Amino acid sequence: MSENPQQVQTAVRAAIPKAIATLQQELPTLFERDLSYDIYAEDIFFKDPVNTFKGKFNYRIIFWTLRFHGRLFFTELYFDLHNVQQTKPESEPEIILANWTVRGILRLPWKPTLLFNGYSTYKLNHAGLIYEHIDTWDRSPIDILKQFWGGSDIS
Repeated sequence: MSENPQQVQTAVRAAIPKAIATLQQELPTLFERDLSYDIYAEDIFFKDPVNTFKGKFNYRIIFWTLRFHGRLFFTELYFDLHNVQQTKPESEPEIILANWTVRGILRLPWKPTLLFNGYSTYKLNHAGLIYEHIDTWDRSPIDILKQFWGGSDIS
């Protein structure tokens, strides 16, 4: 039995407000507490400039790792969420874009500052669950690491 395209589109459109609200609520505290993961598909694909993997288990591990390393290496670490919205509701209802900034102070004697901007692109499947999460950063991982030693302008 095949799915009716109209019903699929309706299901995706109905899931968008919940996904946006969940992202707005959970992303700002991702360095402090775990996500709920109920808006993500079991086979979610994730990619950023340093990681690529598939599966909800691995997705959970990346957020655990962010919290662990955040507490270990930073005295302060923030995920500033600027905006979460559908990109083109009429033509691409299944895409959500989140703009953000990561900033923090490293736990080193000279207290270097980390700062980079980025955006996350989320795609929803026919069930209205996020099946793809792609992060894009405004600078390379090497340029971000240079901030630890004061070798890069952070403005």
